[in-house]
Amino acid sequence: MTQIRIGDAARFLAVSDDTVRRWIDGGLLGSAKDASGRAVVDALELAGLARRNAVLPGDPSDIGRSARNRFVGIVTDIITDTVMAQVELQCGPHRVVSLMSSEAVRDLGLEKGSIAIAVVKATTVIIETPAGKG
Repeated sequence: MTQIRIGDAARFLAVSDDTVRRWIDGGLLGSAKDASGRAVVDALELAGLARRNAVLPGDPSDIGRSARNRFVGIVTDIITDTVMAQVELQCGPHRVVSLMSSEAVRDLGLEKGSIAIAVVKATTVIIETPAGKG
């Protein structure tokens, strides 16, 4: 069982240490003490809580697709030249950048402040772990 300290758990979920402690006190999250006597939470239990608490905007397109990785967000920047464009979206805490043709930007009517959906279908997803954890 991987154990995570309260401060790290808070950082991973973008909440305060006090919020994690309130979740523990309220019975939403279990805790234990590590060898140093510090409070820790079970990583798998924390992941489940993160999944249950994830509030993402719904996909307004109502289109079925095989790609499961969809991020609804707001266009925050567009850099275009005559042929290509770089479009940046802020999707919750995630920054997503897409390279596409300038024609596609025009056809989609994208502009700063537009609502857009980044659909990611990747054949390669690289997973990294902290140093010394593998």
